[in-house]
Amino acid sequence: MDIEYFGANCFKLATKKATLVFDDNLAELGLKSITKSGDIALFSAQHSEPAMAVKLVIDHPGEYEVSGVSIQGTAARAHMDESNQATATMFKAIVDDIRVASVGHIYPELGDEQLEALGAVDVLFIPVGGNGYTLDGVGALKVIKKIEPKMVIPTHYGDSKIKYTVPQQSLDDAIKALAMEPRERVTKLKLKTADLALIEGTQLVILERQ
Repeated sequence: MDIEYFGANCFKLATKKATLVFDDNLAELGLKSITKSGDIALFSAQHSEPAMAVKLVIDHPGEYEVSGVSIQGTAARAHMDESNQATATMFKAIVDDIRVASVGHIYPELGDEQLEALGAVDVLFIPVGGNGYTLDGVGALKVIKKIEPKMVIPTHYGDSKIKYTVPQQSLDDAIKALAMEPRERVTKLKLKTADLALIEGTQLVILERQ
């Protein structure tokens, strides 16, 4: 499985069987959309319709099976929701036996039912930009400790190329709050189940924007 990051909360998982694109709202942020015809498009919050004719749009909680990929969507309180709301959707996709989760802009308190629905996670994508809009490093760390993934990839941090609605803190500041030393910085992550079996504890990997 190949994983690439494109800015904000947008990343792509690509295998021989399927391509999954998460939270491609890049056109609204001054970048170019990366979704292509035939992709599976997942959105953790309200979104515009994809410009291309995708295979499937998934933007609500539920269980989905498509192109050999198992996807679980779990409702969660968004970072700017009231306490009785749950307008965000966390996603977990099982691709080539690797369990990848994306939480989006959630409030950093997950209940037992939500954690049970997510289950075991190998790779966790989590925003760290903060400033009242999304999780910051401190909030992200709380979520990481609850989920206990093998690998963490931070998203949605300050970037001069991205026109965020709310300015986001820098990746360096977020890393300090996470109190985790990055294992590596890469432009593309190629993963196999055998690679994950060698990881002990939780490791931080910086996936650079394409």
